Amino acid sequence: RVEAVAVLLACSRQGYVCNPSLHRNYTVAEIVELLTRTRAAALFAQPGYGADAHRADIFAAVSELPNLRRVYTLGDGPANATPFPPPGSSRPLPPIDTNPDKVTYLAFTSGTTGRPKGVMHSDNTLLANARAMVEDWRHDERTILLSLSPLSHHIAAVAIAEALSAGMELVVNDPPPGTTPLDWILETGASYVMGVPTHAMDILGEMRRRGLDKLGEVKTFYMAGAPIPREVAQSFLDRGVIPQNVYGMSENSSHQYTLPSDAPETIVATCGKACRAYEIRLFDQENPDIEVMPGEIGEIGGRGACLMLGYFDNQQATEDSFNRGGWFLSGDLGRFDADGNLEIVGRKKDLIIRGGHNIHPAKIEDLTMRHPAVARCAAFAVADERLGEKVCLSVIFHEGVRAEADELLRHLHEAGLSRFDMPEYFIAINEYPLTASGKILKRELIAWAKSGHIRPVPVRWTDPEPE
Repeated sequence: RVEAVAVLLACSRQGYVCNPSLHRNYTVAEIVELLTRTRAAALFAQPGYGADAHRADIFAAVSELPNLRRVYTLGDGPANATPFPPPGSSRPLPPIDTNPDKVTYLAFTSGTTGRPKGVMHSDNTLLANARAMVEDWRHDERTILLSLSPLSHHIAAVAIAEALSAGMELVVNDPPPGTTPLDWILETGASYVMGVPTHAMDILGEMRRRGLDKLGEVKTFYMAGAPIPREVAQSFLDRGVIPQNVYGMSENSSHQYTLPSDAPETIVATCGKACRAYEIRLFDQENPDIEVMPGEIGEIGGRGACLMLGYFDNQQATEDSFNRGGWFLSGDLGRFDADGNLEIVGRKKDLIIRGGHNIHPAKIEDLTMRHPAVARCAAFAVADERLGEKVCLSVIFHEGVRAEADELLRHLHEAGLSRFDMPEYFIAINEYPLTASGKILKRELIAWAKSGHIRPVPVRWTDPEPE
């Protein structure tokens, strides 16, 4: 909703910190946890918010938070909630906080432990990236930007910053009920669309079903959040739309991207070069203080004006994310082609990305281990053509006992796992590939599934309670 943009801009003006990362697919309990961690003073919410809103009320859940002084409601809400202020209020505004380096934006993202980390940005760190993208892609006040990513996602924060930098029209993804993303693109006349590869694949599929060869007025389709399948990028090129192949993360925004002048092979196979607000190098996976040789795979490290200010309330995590030379280590692996364009090879970290949504296996494993039949478990990624990755849950049962997949999914549901994080594949196995120290080698599990050495079966959780 557009009110989220107003809240972010108001926080920037007044020196407050905006945390938009209360994703709709979070449970109410997960939202309360983040509000507690941030010691939030105000909450803007609408009735029915949260993945389990049919059985948990966000307004009731936050009523006892000690630091929460005001709750604003968008639409009908409880008597103790304040309606969102209408436009055109005659109340005098307080003085503007003109410090562009203050913390303005706090985005939570999954860390390597599975506990979300708060990424702190200022106006300057966000705008440094946005100004570079606007200049490189020649956006201006004639550009109509539509973000298919929700405003709780960092891609949408990048979109807001770009719109401010270029003076372009920003369309938030709040279409009328029953409107598909393709309908919304055509109706709004968007010329620049931002989203994740899953958005792109769904739109291309609908275009084929409807016999459409042209994507309205769209000239550029930005894709980030997950690797872009080559055929998706090529399909856009075939339709006269230039894909913007982007690599980045909440910590450094959309710092790496292809350009409109790049050759088609560069666009479909790489993420281009770093913007002028950032620079990257590749470091040895075992010794991150040593750069790799040209052409070798290394961990992607970076530094520059669009890098975060640090992790909220976690100085140790901030220090641990840099090497001795001051380069931020992403946990992702890449290599440069002969022209210096970056190709993403894989991830060191154990994150599963399903359609641009980050799922951390640690939480799934922790909840699974609470089932009395489970001796050991591991959640890992299984490749999926449309979504990029899906979660596979593998289990070793205690001797003499067993549980069916449906029972384990029900257990995860009752333990509080969001339906958006539910495993979609399952397999019971006899032994895991292990390191010398006894840790499960998930890359071997992924390879086993890919080669057919193990054959996970599809499963699906259906919530028995009505929405």
